Amino acid sequence: MPECDTWGAVIRKDCPLAEKAEIKVEDLLPYPVFCSEQSAKADLPRWCGEKADRLNILATFNLANNGAVFVREGLGVQLTFDHLIEMTEDGPLCFRPLSPALYNKMYVIWKKYQVFTPASRLLLEEVKKALKTS
Repeated sequence: MPECDTWGAVIRKDCPLAEKAEIKVEDLLPYPVFCSEQSAKADLPRWCGEKADRLNILATFNLANNGAVFVREGLGVQLTFDHLIEMTEDGPLCFRPLSPALYNKMYVIWKKYQVFTPASRLLLEEVKKALKTS
């Protein structure tokens, strides 16, 4: 896929971190952190190196919205991709990108000998066409 996912912190707007334009590892050290299990093992160590052990990862989740519930309740900071959590101008949460920036490439994957339904086959064909033109 030609696009990348951008990592950042989902925080409450009343959190001191909300005043920052971007979030560094050192900014997160005083806070409980929520993230996916996969990111705790692979992505975050790639971003913060030896400081990864200093992050207070309080809980991991499989669905980003589950982690956002903890953030809404004021229990910590969530590290996730941009645009996964619904945020409105008048809502309690905001997103701040990580610094240095952390990105993940995007992929569309399927089983090698997958039997597709007609609808899923059509979707795959349209995705392939769109990727060829981009």
